[in-house]
Amino acid sequence: MKINIYYGGRGLIDDPTLYVINKMQDILDELHVTVERFNLYELKNSITTLPQSLKTADGIILATTVEWYGIGGFMQQFLDACWLYGDKSKIAELYMCPVVMSTTYGELEGKLNLSIAWEILGGLPCSGFCGYIADATTLEDNVDYLRIIEKKAENLYRTINQKLPSFPASNQAVKKMVSSTKNIDLTPQESEQLSQYASDDVYVQRQKEDIQELTSLFRDMMYNNEPDEDEEFLADFRNSFKPQAGFRAIYKMNIANRKKPLFIEVSGTACECAYNDKANEKVDVEMSIDRDTLEEIILGRMTFQRAFMTSKMKMKGDFKTLRTMDLLFDFTEKG
Repeated sequence: MKINIYYGGRGLIDDPTLYVINKMQDILDELHVTVERFNLYELKNSITTLPQSLKTADGIILATTVEWYGIGGFMQQFLDACWLYGDKSKIAELYMCPVVMSTTYGELEGKLNLSIAWEILGGLPCSGFCGYIADATTLEDNVDYLRIIEKKAENLYRTINQKLPSFPASNQAVKKMVSSTKNIDLTPQESEQLSQYASDDVYVQRQKEDIQELTSLFRDMMYNNEPDEDEEFLADFRNSFKPQAGFRAIYKMNIANRKKPLFIEVSGTACECAYNDKANEKVDVEMSIDRDTLEEIILGRMTFQRAFMTSKMKMKGDFKTLRTMDLLFDFTEKG
């Protein structure tokens, strides 16, 4: 039998959790159990690779110290790595004993958090223990405390050796129904390297500048591929034009992502459509519209009036003149 101990504290001499796991390790050694200790504070640069060590274990002990709030960053990083990179089929067979000692308030919540996290991962939590120990010397001088530690270590050995069953947890059922881990194509080592890049301000700034440069390059290429005499949409307006006797108006249409606006000048039976950049041109109605909405109108699925009423198009000018635009250009025959 092999049991791994993952210690998430800071390794301080007076840390009561260290005393507890040292005693548990001594007792497990007497029971001829192979014990391997992983001090996360010493392995902080390779925590993402530690879930691989679970594959050779029959059970584990997650031990941490609550010094001010919660289970601590090292233990949280290890659990995150188990979620992202751990073998879920192996974790499902592993018994876990949580050990949480506190020098402040919150040991019970810490123990509960470890148990819940392991259940969500699909593992089998054992009965762990927690306690408030302001001074580690009180553990060494108290025979009753030592007896509790011995019983917990023996219970862990017995549970793993007999493979005692446990009732299914709702955390696992909920995880199967509503939660899934996204597939990550990176290895833990590659992910760790990527995290180092992300924390490098100089590297991140250089990447942002490169992205901005590429964005400008592709934008210029897109505009260069759209000549000023582009005929897009012009034929649609000309072919759908329905003259209104005596009506005169000039419409200016600003289409998103186009350099020049579309001007439509109606005078009786004549209709002129063209793209130009005459900024001082006097118009009756000026519109701002995106390409998708304009295509919906041309396909007969929407009107100019409805686009304005639903805030898909903005306009300045005479609203009555805007309404007349739906009479001038009848796209409904396409719908």
